[in-house]
Amino acid sequence: MRIAIASGKGGTGKTTVAVNMALSAGGDVQLVDCDVEEPNCHIFIAPRLSERRAVTVPVPRVDEAKCTSCGKCGEVCQYSAIVSLKTKPLVFPEMCHGCGGCLLACPEGAISEEEREIGIVERGALNGHSFIHGRLNIGEAMAPPLIRAVKKAAGKDGLVILDSAPGTSCPVVETVRSCDYVVLVTEPTPFGLNDLEPAVAMVKALALPFGVVINRSDIGGEMVRDFCGEQRIGILAEIPDDRKIAEVYSRGEAIVQALPEYTGIFRAILAQVEAAVVGK
Repeated sequence: MRIAIASGKGGTGKTTVAVNMALSAGGDVQLVDCDVEEPNCHIFIAPRLSERRAVTVPVPRVDEAKCTSCGKCGEVCQYSAIVSLKTKPLVFPEMCHGCGGCLLACPEGAISEEEREIGIVERGALNGHSFIHGRLNIGEAMAPPLIRAVKKAAGKDGLVILDSAPGTSCPVVETVRSCDYVVLVTEPTPFGLNDLEPAVAMVKALALPFGVVINRSDIGGEMVRDFCGEQRIGILAEIPDDRKIAEVYSRGEAIVQALPEYTGIFRAILAQVEAAVVGK
């Protein structure tokens, strides 16, 4: 079972929920940090990293001796990664999605592909739990290819919990795609509701089952609960605004290890998700 943890904005407690759900689960669990631009799950579990490999994407390379400047490569590219203005094509590797369309479109066979490194995938373990995350190279514009590599490294065995980037952009869509369930983390404030709404629209557009966790549940008001009631969205759990949780977080510790009395909340989330997935 693959469970993605997402949120409409940063700072709602998404990583907190992902890490503590993983540590609360028994058996074969993989915690996968798909926020490759700012991975931070490792801060709270301090895994022993044992594997590291580079991730590359194919980008076009033009043989100018064969090129006739016909421009067909630029016509087929939807991302302007290769442009021909009646001259030899200009290639912008950072914009290339690696689809290979320009290679297929070139009538002269003047285009080949070369690999360009965009980041790394690292794997480790802690107390029998597997941990995987990706780190996007500084300056890279596109995270989805690296996220796909991270998800592939995780495989499909056992329980896989994926911590996504915040928001509803391409990296988040790539993370939650093909998951069995999405947990949306929010807070009961106007800002929380404002960013929860597009997140709900995203998972509905992807036809994924989902539920909501309200973090810092005793601040703000009832607007998030009212919204969930109107939209018939299940509230999986409410985590209180406890100073002890904030102190544990500030020290880079996991809640369920420092405050075991909260373990039941995260186990209850897992139980509800499993029941929803099995009952589909």
